Amino acid sequence: MRIRSALTSVVLTATLGLVAAPAAHPATGPVGAAATTCDSGGSITMGKYWLNNNLWGAGTGSGTQCVSDSYQSGTTIGWSTNWNWTGQQNSVKSYVSSVLGWHWGWKTSGTGLPVQLSANRNVNTGWTFQPNASGTYNVAYDLWLHTIPNPDWSNNPTDEVMIWLYRAGGAGPLGNKVATVSLAGATWDLYQGNIGWEVYSFVRTSNTTSANFNIRDFLNHLRSSRGLSSSKYLTSVQAGTEVFTGGGRLDTASYYTNVG
Repeated sequence: MRIRSALTSVVLTATLGLVAAPAAHPATGPVGAAATTCDSGGSITMGKYWLNNNLWGAGTGSGTQCVSDSYQSGTTIGWSTNWNWTGQQNSVKSYVSSVLGWHWGWKTSGTGLPVQLSANRNVNTGWTFQPNASGTYNVAYDLWLHTIPNPDWSNNPTDEVMIWLYRAGGAGPLGNKVATVSLAGATWDLYQGNIGWEVYSFVRTSNTTSANFNIRDFLNHLRSSRGLSSSKYLTSVQAGTEVFTGGGRLDTASYYTNVG
């Protein structure tokens, strides 16, 4: 539904061969029969989350992408996605993700969202994943904010906040770099742009495949330094991979987001 990323260096042309087997799930995660969807817009519900096979930019190229669940234990889940995309090298083809809360409507209950920023609630999250891919892509959180607590399918967000943990092949965010900040035990370059709503992207200066932090810290930084209004509501927390071109796989071994 939106194009918000750009390439910052020469894009690698991907060749897809065999990909690694899914990462092992934690011993506490019971395994059932996996569900898989390769349909554009296909979904798999996992408790308070749902997996969204969001191929919103597929029209700028050609290819396929699928998503499968792996396990669920309490509020912790695992999943995998595999893809093969060609086409315009500076356009995102997909953002396949776990969704908590709003995505042009509401699908599950018990999410803890929305929360008003002024309430200063904890939004603790942890994510361990393993990419095995070639080409251009990132692994990132995508947060949505609204001025109202009950947006539906017709209400676009006012703000989008991305937290990039990993990037490859020259993938870069929308907008211009406005700061370098230290948050959650790491250093991030902060970018800001606009595509009809404000887009803030925290890009980790070094890649990681495991992170644990309080999303509130990133939102509070935007409140104090970029003028983000505390009256707005966090309506959605999504976690997934944006793919420009190439082929491969991303396995999430463990993921949770809990609103406290």
